[in-house]
Amino acid sequence: MKEQAELLREEIVDFRHALHRIPEIGLELPLTQQLILEKLAGLEGIEIHRGERQSSVTVVLRGGRLRHDGSQGPVVLLRGDMDALPVTEETGLPYTSETAGAMHACGHDMHVAALYGALKLLHGRRAELCGDVVLMFQPGEEAYDGARFMVQDGVLEAAGRKVEAAFGLHVFSGNFKNGVFYSRPGTRMAGCDELFVTVRGAGGHGSAPHQAKDPVPVACEMVLALQTLVTRGFDVFDPVVATVGRIQAGTLGVIIPDTANFDLTLRMFSPAHREKLLADVKRMCGGIAAAHGLEVEITQTPDYPVTVNAAAEHDYAATVIKGAFGEGAFEVMENPMAGSEDFSHVLREVPGAFLMLGASVHPDGTPTAMNHSPRAEFDDAVLPKAAACLAELAFSRAEFDLKA
Repeated sequence: MKEQAELLREEIVDFRHALHRIPEIGLELPLTQQLILEKLAGLEGIEIHRGERQSSVTVVLRGGRLRHDGSQGPVVLLRGDMDALPVTEETGLPYTSETAGAMHACGHDMHVAALYGALKLLHGRRAELCGDVVLMFQPGEEAYDGARFMVQDGVLEAAGRKVEAAFGLHVFSGNFKNGVFYSRPGTRMAGCDELFVTVRGAGGHGSAPHQAKDPVPVACEMVLALQTLVTRGFDVFDPVVATVGRIQAGTLGVIIPDTANFDLTLRMFSPAHREKLLADVKRMCGGIAAAHGLEVEITQTPDYPVTVNAAAEHDYAATVIKGAFGEGAFEVMENPMAGSEDFSHVLREVPGAFLMLGASVHPDGTPTAMNHSPRAEFDDAVLPKAAACLAELAFSRAEFDLKA
């Protein structure tokens, strides 16, 4: 696939630049969806499904070859997320964002272009393809849980039978080697929950706190207690993280407010710790509030589960990548990343692997701005490699089964 992918370089780079100019945020991405559909219109014989409650696009490509025993090959899912971030771009690139306050600062435009490239590679060899491929163009990865909605809406059954293996790819700038793939078996990325805590007291005059029920010191006590909770309640070799990124209360220093609020992000690396952490946080906050005669209300957003790579699928991906690009093209990560990823919803249902690809614009190793920065840049040069990798993972999957 590597040689064929190089022939697509100009097309997929141009496609990426077009996507980069029109970043959209969340689940509704009409311009992005339309641009993808226009590209897909040139490919005959594919099945295209548009999302009903979000701007997703699902493509099914049917293989033209059976296994040696006459059975069908596997259904393999490949995913590319489509959405951008609420960031004002400061790269100065010639194809910079034309949408105020929005930017493809996490490289999702690269993912879409690479997934389209993989589809085109597979389409050109569909007569040789054993099995079917589902291509998942997904909106709403950045805190909108788009993968969960696509799973609920049937993306895993889009081919008429359930997906057997799933692969996702994410580019990273910053301190990652350009053109090198990274992953690890088991926990690949942290799970994440966001909690919104409201401490309810009774307001009053700042000169007479004894006549009020001040929620501010109680909320502060909770924030500090959280840091003790995560270091004393959990194994240091399976850590959890609790970060309060926003705290708000009152209007003036002389006024004791009725309520104090803070927003809490929880991250963990094992599914079991998620349940314990949530229960412990709620119990602790409830206990502190009760000790001071106040009440607390806690709401949470839908979770991003821990992203877990199946060991066999991780090893398969490593074998494919090394075979296609050389031994140095793949490195096993020593530790999981503390970031979260909603591809975890897919990997919770079917075995697969989530990979990352270094896409620094400085091949000499000079650090560049990290993902989510307004100055984040991603190297177009890795796009053919990303497309070839995804295509090869789907194309070779049946042969891997035959050898197993």
